[in-house]
Amino acid sequence: MRVARRGASAAVRRGGSVVGSGAALRAEAARVLVAVLDEGRSLKAVLAAALPKIPDPRDRGLLEAIVFAALRHERRYAFVLSRWLARPLPVGRATDRAVARLLLVGLAQIDALGLAPHAAVGTTVEALKLFARDGLAGLFNAVLRRATREPWPRADSPAIRASHPDWLVRRFEADWPERVDALLEANNAEAPLWLRVNAPGVSRAALCERLAAAGIASEPGSARDSLRLLERANPAVLPGFDEGAFHVQDLAAQLAVEALAPAPGMRVLDACAAPGGKTIGLLSAVGDAGEVLALDVDAKRLERVRALVDALKPSAARFDARVADATDPAAALAAFGGFGARGFDAILLDAPCSATGILRRQPDIKAHRRDDDITALMATQARLLDALFPLLIAGGRLLYATCSTLRDENDRQVAAFLARHSTARLVPIEARFGIDTGAGRQRFPGDDGGDGFFYALIERRAP
Repeated sequence: MRVARRGASAAVRRGGSVVGSGAALRAEAARVLVAVLDEGRSLKAVLAAALPKIPDPRDRGLLEAIVFAALRHERRYAFVLSRWLARPLPVGRATDRAVARLLLVGLAQIDALGLAPHAAVGTTVEALKLFARDGLAGLFNAVLRRATREPWPRADSPAIRASHPDWLVRRFEADWPERVDALLEANNAEAPLWLRVNAPGVSRAALCERLAAAGIASEPGSARDSLRLLERANPAVLPGFDEGAFHVQDLAAQLAVEALAPAPGMRVLDACAAPGGKTIGLLSAVGDAGEVLALDVDAKRLERVRALVDALKPSAARFDARVADATDPAAALAAFGGFGARGFDAILLDAPCSATGILRRQPDIKAHRRDDDITALMATQARLLDALFPLLIAGGRLLYATCSTLRDENDRQVAAFLARHSTARLVPIEARFGIDTGAGRQRFPGDDGGDGFFYALIERRAP
């Protein structure tokens, strides 16, 4: 991966010496890693606070690239350091932890990003000044120079080599024994940027031409309104952004609405709606005569759904958004009020899950998720299915979707649901939605450039 040359923001003065902006950027990357790896915070939330403080967009891009690379490969880097360091660095204080994470910053630049060794090593060692740890400069220089010159130690464990937790590799081996290596590699790859064309009267071809005129190459994807950018770009500066001609949404997420395929005029429930991209797709599909109700248990996240709909609403369909826990039928029905009193023609349930299909976009999941989380998630998924299915009219359809690649959350979850409900029938969907698991279709990260996703379409038959 090639990274744009860093910007020339102002230097930082520390203890009478001038520290270059490149060093300050590496120090900030180390702080982000501490927040994510040592404090258990969300990478998305930490970056949302850190990036606006960096004025140069090239510097922001470099910070993101370093942090993502370090998180994707953290376990392998930690193994290498354990072989090259005579003893672990101290981590008792916050500053100590940031200094220790600074070595990950250096290795990420050398290994994953392929930056010039003198730039990667020099700026990383210089960043020690910002933590008042100049005395470690010799050690850091020796370790990072070694990383540029010698073969790296190779672990026997495939989980360490691929920087995945042991429990997740075991699950992949059990679920997809012929795909394990491909899954691990795809999870550590950089994810492309996908757009969904959503403004009325804006065609995918027209937006592609506008992007090309601005020097941005793109290509259509297998979802009807999808465009994949062939290079890194800030969506906010793309032509069409200000008028709401598109929004950012992965291909696999776009395909969820197409798998449900609501017809114009239908009443549709978006059961776990945040962040709202699928809600926009549903509003577009049902047209001016349709109705869409969006639910989410998180009020703040639901506000973002409302804001997105206000900015991008692609039809005059009736729309409402309510805070509700859809695992509780009584509370959910109360939230519907008169909106869905007649029942719903279609329900989209993008269920909370392990998110193992989007590790390339959220590499911090590998550090935060635990094996026993899966049992709790499966119970929530089952409650959601049981609570929402009765809200369908006879002949109505529910799409169960996850961004997981674990079968316990996907086809096995659906098979168990079908066994519990005699009026539920699995509806076949096309091969373009993924491989047939017997109870839905599974996509893997990287398929057609999209994320890992699962879809199962379930129809409610008359008793």
